[in-house]
Amino acid sequence: MIVRPDSLDVLPVADLLLKQAAGKVTNEFDAGLIGWSNEFALHVVEFKTNGPMTSLVKLEEAFQAEVTRANEYLSDAGGRLMPTAMHPWMDPGVETRLWPHQNRAIYDTYNRIFNSQGHGWSNIQSAHLNLAFRTDDEFHRLHSAIRLLLPLLAALGASSPVVERRVTGYMDSRLTYYAGNQRKVPSIAGQIIPEAVSSMTEYRKRILTPMYSDIAPYDPKGVLQNEWLNSRGAIARFDRMAIEIRVLDVQECPLADVAIASAIVEAIRVLARERWVALQSQSDFPLDRLLRIYHDTMRHAEAAVIEDPQYLALFGLGESHLSASELWGHILEHSRFYNLGDPALAQAMKSILASGSLARRMARALGKDPSSTRLFEVYQTLCDCLEAGTLFLD
Repeated sequence: MIVRPDSLDVLPVADLLLKQAAGKVTNEFDAGLIGWSNEFALHVVEFKTNGPMTSLVKLEEAFQAEVTRANEYLSDAGGRLMPTAMHPWMDPGVETRLWPHQNRAIYDTYNRIFNSQGHGWSNIQSAHLNLAFRTDDEFHRLHSAIRLLLPLLAALGASSPVVERRVTGYMDSRLTYYAGNQRKVPSIAGQIIPEAVSSMTEYRKRILTPMYSDIAPYDPKGVLQNEWLNSRGAIARFDRMAIEIRVLDVQECPLADVAIASAIVEAIRVLARERWVALQSQSDFPLDRLLRIYHDTMRHAEAAVIEDPQYLALFGLGESHLSASELWGHILEHSRFYNLGDPALAQAMKSILASGSLARRMARALGKDPSSTRLFEVYQTLCDCLEAGTLFLD
């Protein structure tokens, strides 16, 4: 998010930032390894890899360099970057400014159909992780593994405990808004955790075709008839032959974002190789039980207690219950995560597992009923963490 340094209120100048970086009004800027682009709201800028990467090792350094560059540009415009997944006191009904340049037809169509002046649209910042596949078998393995892990991701990635100056009681408040922002057409988001499918053809038939049919009466020009319309927590991007994970909150700095992304990659690798259970057992696990765990981690993050022995058995465990944090510790110890050759990522993950998700650390620092002064202090510290590339320690 782009905010004013003196007040930390949102500052809708992403177009000016991109213009300063690229030398012209644009929705994308090629910075080499990392690209910048606009997002739905004018106070948000996106950083992303310029194409696929064979490894995430040391990638946090490249992202951090672009954060530094953006903050240098923004200082001239009276702005700075703020991390986390939701602005703590933004009033989207008053402060939302939509991107007014390229791709405006898409944003205007979303706004006309769903009324985008709300938290679920203009006050959410997420980290997306795209993982590639080539064949139906790889798609089946990847989709099944991701589907099983989605309920656990908020345990690592929650960073949105505050909305409208209030500690909500949810560690991942962003996901509570994400689930309902397109309820007019329920098939777009489904139940967030995707349906089990075993092939690309089945995915198109069960998920994409009904969604396109259901949106058509609201979108006669077909502006939104694209696979990115799908708002499940993980979606197939056949245009790039990847599955995109969307349920991760933005963290306090790239080091934390990349550490969490790397942990997820290694967890998926273990599942996809059938380390603990066969592929069919993963694919067949009931959606309603995944949803129960997902809703628990949305509220409690790493402290959620998983009381489903059959789910825990998918990870080679015989316990009747386990906290989400303990389960992640088990998964990572049995993966190659700690041997990736990036000590900074390993240390960051150890700190997250020991101290809790960013949302937990923020909640401890804020207390149950924080004053405006305390909110400002904590979020100013988070801005400093982003600028310095360091973890937030309460």
